[in-house]
Amino acid sequence: MNNLTQNARSSDAVIAPSHYLAGGIETIDYIRAKMSPESLRGYYLGNVIKYVSRSDYKNGVEDLMKAMVYLNWLIEHDQKAP
Repeated sequence: MNNLTQNARSSDAVIAPSHYLAGGIETIDYIRAKMSPESLRGYYLGNVIKYVSRSDYKNGVEDLMKAMVYLNWLIEHDQKAP
């Protein structure tokens, strides 16, 4: 498997895993619709901590990429906050 194919697979697993689309709505969209802004911020932050903390023991760079996605969402969330 070349790096391009591997990066595409990693990206799918990080950004849009197919199992998160079951039921016709992406899980993160449902979570965003149901949580308060404060709870959503904590959810993002908790996932950053989770993925960074486990990266050495589970999925390595893939977990760091997942942490980066949640960190970017956290930054966007905080930039929109009043």
